[in-house]
Amino acid sequence: MGLPLGAQAPDFVLNDSEGKPFRLSEHLGSQPVVLFFYPRDFTPGCTAEACSFRDGYEDFVEAGALVIGISSDSEQSHGRFAARHGLPFRLLSDPKDTVSRRYQVRKRFLNLLPGRETFVLDPAGKLVLVFDSPGSGGHMRKSLEAVKKLTGK
Repeated sequence: MGLPLGAQAPDFVLNDSEGKPFRLSEHLGSQPVVLFFYPRDFTPGCTAEACSFRDGYEDFVEAGALVIGISSDSEQSHGRFAARHGLPFRLLSDPKDTVSRRYQVRKRFLNLLPGRETFVLDPAGKLVLVFDSPGSGGHMRKSLEAVKKLTGK
């Protein structure tokens, strides 16, 4: 399991699918942030997970939250993945799993496969939800519930 509830989310800078840097701390202060770590672009489970966040994206926007996906895939792979599936949120490339390790995302299957964990941060950057599930189901729903609880929307 990742970092404990109530912990301060580690700041980081990663590039998105367009090569633009994203610094977490620049997006805190006024809105909740959902970070979902997933194993790989284009795999069935990861596609289902990303598409569930896509399908619920307007609900996150209405609740005032920012949604971000993170995996070790390249910026170019993220660009193709987002285009193919119409993903409206940013995908960040963590090629050396640096941020994944800072968030203590647990690897699977004999430590060979990247983990799948979702973190919801309050506007101050405190963790209010850590959802660790190898399956893709539930990540979006649990995240949206936590965001709505935070914002009352």
